[in-house]
Amino acid sequence: MENDILFEKGASVFPEIIEASCLFQQPYWLEAVAPGRWGAASVSKGGSITARLPYVVENKFGLTRLTTPKLTKFLGPWLAPASGKYASDLSRQKDLLMGLIAQLPPHEYFSQNFHYTVTNWLPFFWKGFTQTTLYSYVLDDLTNEETLWSGLQGNIRREIRKAGKQVEVRDDLGLDCFLELNTATFVRKGVPLPFSHDYVRRIDDVLKQKNQRRILFAVDAQKRVHASLYIIWDSVSAFYLMGGGDQELRTSGSTSLLIWEAIRFASAVTKAFDFEGSMIESVERFFRSFGARQQPYFRVTFMSRKMKNCVFWENILGRSLKQGNRYVKVIKKMFLNGSAAR
Repeated sequence: MENDILFEKGASVFPEIIEASCLFQQPYWLEAVAPGRWGAASVSKGGSITARLPYVVENKFGLTRLTTPKLTKFLGPWLAPASGKYASDLSRQKDLLMGLIAQLPPHEYFSQNFHYTVTNWLPFFWKGFTQTTLYSYVLDDLTNEETLWSGLQGNIRREIRKAGKQVEVRDDLGLDCFLELNTATFVRKGVPLPFSHDYVRRIDDVLKQKNQRRILFAVDAQKRVHASLYIIWDSVSAFYLMGGGDQELRTSGSTSLLIWEAIRFASAVTKAFDFEGSMIESVERFFRSFGARQQPYFRVTFMSRKMKNCVFWENILGRSLKQGNRYVKVIKKMFLNGSAAR
């Protein structure tokens, strides 16, 4: 059993590894989203890695957290495939997962989305972790365009045809144009931007170099950009990572057109298309309209007693602050400096 820090300080090239369920577990992705702050627990047998669990370390208020970076849909364990009896495989999975858990660095908090190839989280339950089921939507087979088209709901097909008469799909407008539209989407909703432009640029630099991303834009004859979409992929699946659009032009159907063109493109470079899902009802309804299959996956978390106490008091103090209690402000300042945590 090992606990490896996979990065090398100053390294600029990270090889692709086979011990990963998706590109989010790859060293190059992890170094882009968490430079110098990631590692992996691993279990080996006969000189070969049979299980790996990447993690990202965040230290906040004196507490160590193993978190999931922004735009990173999945982390979780990778287990080497095996054949044999089902009961024997469950026993093997238990041993491997227990070994990975034991190799994690000491932490007060853990939260990761497990890739949906992981269907057994029971060893984590035995070690005090909890689980919430979330959902994505996935097109598993991209080989037949006619089948994909017939799987679309009627309103989506109509939007695609409508948009096709108004806009041209382009991929040459660049990252800055995409970021402008993406940012405007959050501003319109009154939601803080969850990641910086520099953060996205680090991701883009890596994926562009590896030819694993494409940015699509819907542009009309007046050069107005109606919508944009950012997809990424590996040999197994493409992922709808980010999007954006012009609120005043949203009725053109351009988002539906871009998703359809992204699916068509993905069929030439990979096997499946993952919409990355949403627990927001309106978004879930939209993704479902593309004929994708609902795919459950696990969010596995752990919170120590110390962490639970900190969260409890932070929530209490936060609510009190809203009432303008100046004494509580002093206590919260002490708390944030780590005094209360000790």
